[in-house]
Amino acid sequence: MPNQAFAEARALLQKYRDDYQTAYAQFRWPKLDKFNWALDWFDERARGNGKPALHLISETAPPLIRSFGQLSQSSNRVANSLRSWGVKRGDRILVMLGNELALWEAMLAAMKLGAVVVPATTQLTRSDLQDRFQRGQVKHVLVDQNSTAKFDEVPGQYTRIVSGSAPGWHSFTEAYSSSAEFQPGSETRATDPLLLYFTSGTTAKPKLVLHTHQSYPVGHLTTMYWVGIREGDVHMNVSSPGWAKHAWSSFFAPWNAGACIVGWEYKKFSAAGLIQVLRDAKVNTMCAPPTVWRMVILDALGEKPAELRELASAGEPLNPEVIERVRAAWGITIRDGYGQTETSALIGNSPGQTVTVGAMGRPLPGYEVVLLDANGKEAVEGEVALKLSPRPAGLMVGYLDDGERTNAAMAGGYYRTGDEATRDAADHYHFLARGDDLFKSSDYRISPFELESALLEHPSVAEAAVIPSPDPLRLSVPKAFVVLKPGIEPTAAAAKAIFAFCKERLAPYKRIKRIQFAALPKTISGKIRRVELRALENARRASGIPAEHEYEAD
Repeated sequence: MPNQAFAEARALLQKYRDDYQTAYAQFRWPKLDKFNWALDWFDERARGNGKPALHLISETAPPLIRSFGQLSQSSNRVANSLRSWGVKRGDRILVMLGNELALWEAMLAAMKLGAVVVPATTQLTRSDLQDRFQRGQVKHVLVDQNSTAKFDEVPGQYTRIVSGSAPGWHSFTEAYSSSAEFQPGSETRATDPLLLYFTSGTTAKPKLVLHTHQSYPVGHLTTMYWVGIREGDVHMNVSSPGWAKHAWSSFFAPWNAGACIVGWEYKKFSAAGLIQVLRDAKVNTMCAPPTVWRMVILDALGEKPAELRELASAGEPLNPEVIERVRAAWGITIRDGYGQTETSALIGNSPGQTVTVGAMGRPLPGYEVVLLDANGKEAVEGEVALKLSPRPAGLMVGYLDDGERTNAAMAGGYYRTGDEATRDAADHYHFLARGDDLFKSSDYRISPFELESALLEHPSVAEAAVIPSPDPLRLSVPKAFVVLKPGIEPTAAAAKAIFAFCKERLAPYKRIKRIQFAALPKTISGKIRRVELRALENARRASGIPAEHEYEAD
């Protein structure tokens, strides 16, 4: 039988999915001791279950559909093979795949073994990978065929597995020859580590966010509730593997509900292509970041896909005009939600409720949200924080290699998100800004410090400051204010050389898109005032007046 406590908590949120007041008042996180979601929930629900669980659509391959029962058995085979290749409980396995079958099978298999998955985007560079190996203590890797060459310069003794074939690598297809019967070596505790995410911070190195067999599998009951996924639904999430949002809505939330996941693999995003997938796969619920929604409305939306019922957005605030355009065309309101890599969905506009355009919603069941002012007192405007008594199940353990940062984030009986918001009289939260200098570009989190560090390696650069520059499609793009070394002229050739230099060192989503050669405003103590640069850039973009010595990347 599926874990009873988990099943009861899930059932309550399914029953009251359109009744926010009752769901929030009655929901309690299940108390768990020994719990392995892949074995105790997914496998138990998959027994004799021929309903579709995964529908993969690709530009380069025919559609592929797998049932819950099929995935249960194939992930058993993969788990047995991973074990034979040396993967043990507690080992860290870096998974760097696109939206392909191996990704879902490997996630389930690793969970069954008790291994710790380190999700990674295929856009990572050699230096990114070296950092993950060093600080993440990676012992095994599973990558797609196009990524194997990146590991030629990543030293160390580690198991190499490829979803295609490559000399010296285990082929993932070999895993299917193992037994479909799996026996765990030992029991899994709910507090055992499961996922280790690398996420950008304000220092040179990304933060390491540690989640357990409870915090993400159980925590994403709230994500299921917020999106409005029902049992038997077909759910689509537009998100790249390797990022937390993929685990949110392309793995745990839909399978908590018992829905079929649609995975879409494409070379270049197309709004028309997305809408066609919604029609062909008969999607009921969809979540996508604002960047995708802004691209979708550039084309004619046409008639609403027949089965579409719920639309959601997360990652950054969604523009009101986008919501109105989609509502006018399809009669569905896109509902905002809010969370972090460190949490599951913790604030959202839930189904069946009146949406206040521009608000990210109300606290979701299981989360007690407050705003803290500069003195740490609860207020109507301030830093978004979670009460830790009782501690919400969907919150991370902490930052793995940074106890000081963890203690600061959890101080005073609250988890502090670092994001600023206001709360209105109806208990709706309105996002204001990030508390530090992080910003979003096309739904990717960008650390200015990391980009500035790369810029300073160029022989012509004396100083640099990176800020978000407003962009109508991507919300913002990275812009660098650069001070050149004496004797270097602020020319187009100089900018072109710096763009090329950064292109070799930064993953595509991190690359500088605009450069302006200018002096940097500083405090009396010598700190760069990025807030002043952001204000100047916003005003200049609004005016449409070109800046002197500004250049765009090709």
